[in-house]
Amino acid sequence: MKNQTGMMLIEALVSLVIAAIALLGTVTLMAKSTRSEMESYQRVQALTLVQDMASRINANRQVASCYSNGATGLSTTTAPLPDCATGSAVQIATANADLAAWKNALLGSSEVSGASKVGAMIGAVGCIDQVASFDPNYPVYRVSVAWQGLMPTAAPKLSCGKASLGNTSPVRRVISIQVQIANLTTT
Repeated sequence: MKNQTGMMLIEALVSLVIAAIALLGTVTLMAKSTRSEMESYQRVQALTLVQDMASRINANRQVASCYSNGATGLSTTTAPLPDCATGSAVQIATANADLAAWKNALLGSSEVSGASKVGAMIGAVGCIDQVASFDPNYPVYRVSVAWQGLMPTAAPKLSCGKASLGNTSPVRRVISIQVQIANLTTT
């Protein structure tokens, strides 16, 4: 009995160290899971915003050029909307209202927590560019959303968000789709 004095205490301490290491691994796993969940949430939000703007452009296709018009991107800044001189006043007003609504969505105005807008990605930037098409009668527009991710990955090749999020930033994310505008007039 005398030789085993204090052994129970050492066994308890060893058990506590093993339990602490296991708990530390669980906490690390939970932190990575939370980051991955946020990355997934941001990607879904970006896809929703890209598809929303593509639908808006397609619905107002007669003045599709008003949506890009050389604009490099809509972000959290108070930059004015691009000017447009083609189409009727109603079509131009619709394009401007669409761009303003998209800008508000990029800012996260759809969800509010207290006074903070929390419904969008971190540092969201939207870009609409006219890209080369095989037939000039059927223009192609690229609608992109860039944002800041939480974990580093490869830097995207698209230029959307370069100015505000960094050109070679390993946390900049970009999602884009291309929309080809059909000419629905009959001849």
